[in-house]
Amino acid sequence: MPRFKSPAIASLLAVATALWAFPARGQSLPRTIREAQRKMVKIYGAGGIRGLEAYQSGFLISADGHILTAYSYVLDANTVAVTLDDGRKFDAALLGADPRLEVAVLKIDATDLPHFDFKAAATGELGTRVLAFSNLFGVATGNEPVSVLHGTISAVSSLDARRGAFESPYQGPVYILDAMTNNPGAVGGALTDYRGQLLGMLGKELRNNRNNTWLNYAVPVHELVETVEAISTGQSRVNREPRSKQRPEQPLRFADLGIVLVPNVTDRTPPFVDEIRVNSPASRADIKPDDLIVLLNGDLVQSCNALLNELRHLERDAEIHLTVLRGKEFREVTLQASSKD
Repeated sequence: MPRFKSPAIASLLAVATALWAFPARGQSLPRTIREAQRKMVKIYGAGGIRGLEAYQSGFLISADGHILTAYSYVLDANTVAVTLDDGRKFDAALLGADPRLEVAVLKIDATDLPHFDFKAAATGELGTRVLAFSNLFGVATGNEPVSVLHGTISAVSSLDARRGAFESPYQGPVYILDAMTNNPGAVGGALTDYRGQLLGMLGKELRNNRNNTWLNYAVPVHELVETVEAISTGQSRVNREPRSKQRPEQPLRFADLGIVLVPNVTDRTPPFVDEIRVNSPASRADIKPDDLIVLLNGDLVQSCNALLNELRHLERDAEIHLTVLRGKEFREVTLQASSKD
């Protein structure tokens, strides 16, 4: 699929596409579009180097400021800024994320916001006419409405795609779209039907493994509901701070488990495994070098520092549960240090 690198071209395309698609439908569809745009947000965070955009899209799923978006490097920042459709700007808190689904939930301190009825989301089928809302190319920066593209669901299929050499960790069902949503900033946008009912969340910039073309897709909402509800109710978190200020007399160390992490070069060094000690709890659990530790006891850990800080608040003999990413496969392991190790 072609991709547009010029914001001006992309903006004109979006407007022209919308006008062309609905000339004889009166005001009902334009009103539907406008109502959906009011539920969209623009998200700004990390990026800005090596061609990485520091922005993406998201949408409100509660009147109290819960925002659903894609989990990406943009959220890996001390401050994530959110701009609403009316131009108001907020600092957002990252409530939690699930890297397996590549989904995240943000929260801003606001009330009475227009939002999508997340739990009542519809299901799309082959041929369903759809609208894709996003801040592609970062065209909207204030109270400008986000762009909207129209198209249809051309297929419902399992995701088989990659970005560079990395396979997408999510391989579940997706809506394949004939709209060109695979553009910078579009990830995390909303897919609706022509009545404005939420169908899915726009996916990342990925290439199809089968033919190497850019893939335009959205993850169905019903694939995300359980995870999003868990995050929103505090069952899954991001460990920016230890949950307890008290430390045990003998805290757990990775050395007790036989795990050596990669050198902690920066505050955000990802927690990759560098080495596994022979005959250690980690070796018996089949953890291997180059595994990426993603979750500790169900909580997202984004760096070596975050992981080590959390360990310092666990007893040395505590049983822990790790989720590691090996290639494109997630593995769940349980570990416990013993006096013999």
